Parts: sequence; structure tokens; C-alpha cells
Amino acid sequence: MAVALLVAVPLLLLQAPADTGAHYEMMGTCRMICDPYSGGRPPGPGSTAAVEALQDLGANAPPPFAAGGLSAAFSGPRIAFYVGLKSPHEGYEVLKFDDVVTNLGNHYDPASGKFTCQVRGIYFFTYHILMRGGDGTSMWADLCKNGQVRASAIAQDADQNYDYASNSVVLHLDSGDEVYVKLDGGKAHGGNNNKYSTFSGFLLYPD
Repeated sequence: MAVALLVAVPLLLLQAPADTGAHYEMMGTCRMICDPYSGGRPPGPGSTAAVEALQDLGANAPPPFAAGGLSAAFSGPRIAFYVGLKSPHEGYEVLKFDDVVTNLGNHYDPASGKFTCQVRGIYFFTYHILMRGGDGTSMWADLCKNGQVRASAIAQDADQNYDYASNSVVLHLDSGDEVYVKLDGGKAHGGNNNKYSTFSGFLLYPD
């Protein structure tokens, strides 16, 4: 004897009173309740508290590099130079880099080989001097500020005819200070237009 049991599960949709704002749906034996958050529960994404929190975040000042901040950060004096050595030098003398590629602000003088500060601040300088060897000698190159050595480099003629002497510095300069590269013995190679020996610098932060 077969017994067939037919169970019909109604789908009910009930709406709670309007003043509570809550409603629930009866779907078979599963009841889904949707309630607005009360004061004791954390605010949802669309709540007033969440909107106010987002507004507070938006009230903060934009970072320096957003919406024009980049141009504002570099709106100070523009000072930079990059020069090369055309003619060879030797002995003990200031290297006069006579191949001027960049001289923004015209603070470098190719006739004297010196950079003269006109804007007080922090500067970066670097130099790379190619030694003319072949005779077993060495070459020393110093970066000087007002006659005082601030960086030194040496190139030695061991197994090759050419070697580099390089160094870099970060210096604070006052108006009128002079920075240059001076040979302290040996031979510096000039490269016509090839720029084997170079000297460069730029302003990092004005005072």
C-alpha cells in the first residue's frame, strides 16, 4: 500500500508596521529578517555616521604631490649645471670644464672652472675624472669649497692606461661660496666632445 504525502509550502510576504521600518519574508521554512541598524549597532555604509566619517577624511589637506602639489614643491630657484672637459690637464690646477651642456641660472663659470653660489641652501655635486695613464702614475682629484677639500678621489695606473676618479658631496653653501674640482697630481683626460671627464651639481633645498 503506497501512501503519497503531498506537502505544499506557502510563500508568505508579511510587512511590519510602517513605524518600525522592519519587514521579513517567509520563504518555506527560512525566515529572512531585514532590520535598519539601531543606535546600539555599528553604522552601515549608507548611515549618517558613515557619511560624516567620510567627510572628515575628505576634509584633510591633499598630499603635496596631488592636484598641483608637485609643481608647488619645485617652484623655488632652479639652479643646475653639467659640464665636460675638452682639454687635458695635469699637475696641480683647477679643472676648467669648458664644454657647458647645462648651466641653469648661469652660476658656473667655464673660464674659471668654478661654481659660485648665489642662493643659500643645500647643494649636491658629483664629478668623474678620467686619468690619462700609461706611465705608471696616479691621479688625484679633489672637490673644494672655498679652498678646502670636501671630497677626494684617486685613479691608479696599474694594468690599464685609463682609470676613473669619482666622488659626490652634499654641501650647504652661502652666497659667494665657490665650488670646483682641482687636480692634486696626475693627468686628467679631456674628451673633445665625448665628455669623459664631467662635473655637475644642482640645488636641493634653498634656505
